[in-house]
Amino acid sequence: MRRPDTSAARVLVVGDVMLDRYWIGEVSRISPEAPVPVVRVSGEEQRLGGAANVAWNCAALGARTRLLSVVGADEEGTVIEDLLRKEGIEPRLHRDSSIQTTQKLRVIASQQRQQLLRVDFELPPSREVLASKLAEFKASLKECDVVILSDYGKGGLTHVAKMIALARKAGKAVLVDPKGDDYSRYGGATIMTPNQKELREVVGSWKDERDLERRAQALRRRLRLQALLLTRGESGMVLFQAGKRMNIKTHAREVYDVSGAGDTVIAALGVMLAAGMSLADAVRIANRAAGIVVGKFGTAVATRKELFG
Repeated sequence: MRRPDTSAARVLVVGDVMLDRYWIGEVSRISPEAPVPVVRVSGEEQRLGGAANVAWNCAALGARTRLLSVVGADEEGTVIEDLLRKEGIEPRLHRDSSIQTTQKLRVIASQQRQQLLRVDFELPPSREVLASKLAEFKASLKECDVVILSDYGKGGLTHVAKMIALARKAGKAVLVDPKGDDYSRYGGATIMTPNQKELREVVGSWKDERDLERRAQALRRRLRLQALLLTRGESGMVLFQAGKRMNIKTHAREVYDVSGAGDTVIAALGVMLAAGMSLADAVRIANRAAGIVVGKFGTAVATRKELFG
C-alpha cells in the first residue's frame, strides 16, 4: 500500500461539536453524605469532541480541514474555537445566543484513569442559525474534496438531506456518521459508517453473518449508498458494497478508551479518499487509525506519523 500524500486533501466537516472536559483527581475516601467517592480535583483537561474531534483527526493526518457548526455565545464556544485554531483547523462557527455550547464533563480518578461520572449540558440550536449555516455550506463545497457529516443527534444537522443533495450535485463524496433510527434523511450519501448498536436500531437484530449481510445490503440499496462501513469494535469492520463484502480485522493492541473511535474512523476514511486512495485501502488505514486511538485516554487522534512512521 502506497503512503498517501494528504497535504493537498481538503475536507469539510459539518455536524454537532462539543467540548469534552475532564476533571481529574485523587479518590481517597467515600463521602459521609452518600455512598459515593470523593474526588479531590487536581487538574482539568479540555479537548475537542463530536464533529470537532472528527476535524481534529483530519488535521492530524495532514488534511486542510474546515469545520462548520453551531455553538453558543458563551465561553465554551470560544474555547472550542481556540482549540480548533491551535490544531490548524479553520473554524466556521455560527453563534446562537439561545443555547449553551454542548459539553460533556467527565470526572476521572487519576490513579486508574477511571471515569466516575459524566455530566452533559446541551440545547438544540435555533432553526434560523441552522438555515444560515446551510448557505455557508453551499459556498464551502467548491473548496473541499470530501464532505464529512458527523451527526451526534444534537440538532445541528437538521438540514442534512439538503446538504447531501447539494454536495452530491457538486460532485463531492459525502461520508456520514449516523445517529437515531431514521436513516432515510441520509439517502444519497456516498458512505455511511454506523457501529453495530446503531445499525441494529435501524435494521433489527441479525441471526448470523449471512443475515447481517442481507440486512446491511438491503439498507445500502434503499439509501442509494456506494458503501456501508460497519464498525464492530474488537471484531474490526465490514465494508459492504454492491455485490461484495470485505472483512477487516481489528488493529487494536490494547483497548483503553473507545470514546471517539468512530470519529477517527470516518476522519481517516475521508482524508484518505480525498488524497486519492481506493476505498478498500482507505478502510484499511481507517481501521489501523481506530486501533491507535482506542489505546489512548479520552477523545484523541491518530497522527500521520503513528500511521505511516
